[in-house]
Amino acid sequence: MPYTKRRRLVSSAVAVALGATALAACGSSSDDDGAQSGPVSLTYWTWTPGMDKVVDLWNKGPGEKEQITVTVKKQASGDTLVTKILTAHKAGKAPDLVQAEYQALPTLVSNDALADIADGVGDAKSKFAEGVWQQTTLGTDAVYAVPQDIGPMMFYYREDLFKEYGLTVPATWEEFAETARTLKKAAPGKDLTTFSANDSGLFAGLAQQAGARWWTTSGDKWKVGINDAATKKVAEFWGGLVEEGAVDNQPMYTPAWNKALNTGKQIAWVSAVWAPGTLTTAAPDTKGKWAMAPLPQWGDDESRTGSWGGSSTGVTTDSKNKEAAAKFATWLNTDGDALNALAKEGGIYPASTSAQLSGAFMSPPEYFANQPDFYKKAAAIAETTAPSAWGPNVNVAYTTFKDAFGAAAKNKSDFTAALDTMQQDTVADLKKQGFGVAE
Repeated sequence: MPYTKRRRLVSSAVAVALGATALAACGSSSDDDGAQSGPVSLTYWTWTPGMDKVVDLWNKGPGEKEQITVTVKKQASGDTLVTKILTAHKAGKAPDLVQAEYQALPTLVSNDALADIADGVGDAKSKFAEGVWQQTTLGTDAVYAVPQDIGPMMFYYREDLFKEYGLTVPATWEEFAETARTLKKAAPGKDLTTFSANDSGLFAGLAQQAGARWWTTSGDKWKVGINDAATKKVAEFWGGLVEEGAVDNQPMYTPAWNKALNTGKQIAWVSAVWAPGTLTTAAPDTKGKWAMAPLPQWGDDESRTGSWGGSSTGVTTDSKNKEAAAKFATWLNTDGDALNALAKEGGIYPASTSAQLSGAFMSPPEYFANQPDFYKKAAAIAETTAPSAWGPNVNVAYTTFKDAFGAAAKNKSDFTAALDTMQQDTVADLKKQGFGVAE
């Protein structure tokens, strides 16, 4: 049955909201009007390093048997790729497959650039943690992409310096704050960590862990909750630590930040599963001195984490071979050989739960050779990923975060006021784009 616009718009409240700027119906995996007969050639836009080598496995294996060939076209990532996809889609010339960050999916769906491939992914849902799979469905019965890689958040700390200063790994955020204060008293020249206002994804992940849902729907309208109670709690917490000087207020990924990590001026880092790669270059002299633990929790009985990064593989509405494209997207992100190749060639941490404890992830990262169970812990943490709620203008919220929180961190001023600015700017932009907004 053709997946018509009418069916799409009445399928759920979220789909109604996403249809606000939709140009036409997207097709499901079974709606391949104009599909080629015989051999099928697909084009895949992606930024992942070494993806061409991974795709070769498909072209010489399952793809060859099914006469489905995939060609990789390397692209830039982030907003640059989203803009390019939308531009190509408006001309009816988008590729068959695209790599898309989770927070970009609502933008692509609201512009009718991604197809619903629910009928073409089989039992793929069972391969992923619930909180991860939810990011590709946008809370509906549709499936707009297959999860590829994820960035579950974790707590990293200098094991040797924690021991030297008599510190214990914080299990709660309250304990985290006390640990920061204790260190500052014992070693005034050191900081537990820094609040980095140039990392909107980090803040979003922390808010996600606290239970925030920045974009939701109410009837046929978007509802923005960036300054909701959960996010305010996170903002007040970090703003308080910065104001009292318990943590640093400098941005990350600078020469100064690298030096602070490498010399032990900062002894912990709230980051994600990909942190070992960053530490390898930022703090090479401290190899083997770090350890990883779960993110501190807001309550003693809680166990959940946020996400910082991650992407998926979607099929565009322009594709004439959606069913074939969905088969490839599913294979790429669930097949053991494909996932091992993705880890080896692209350096990704797979979204597939089975892949997180096999192949390249049976041994710890070289930088963390002192923690043999690194990936076993990482997999357990990834299972606790909290649901997220993205909207069609994440880029606006992130830009405002950098400006408003950047000023607040530098001046040690009110973080909640900066949060209100994020809320106001995001709502104003949605209205400007023509979306209905529930106040």
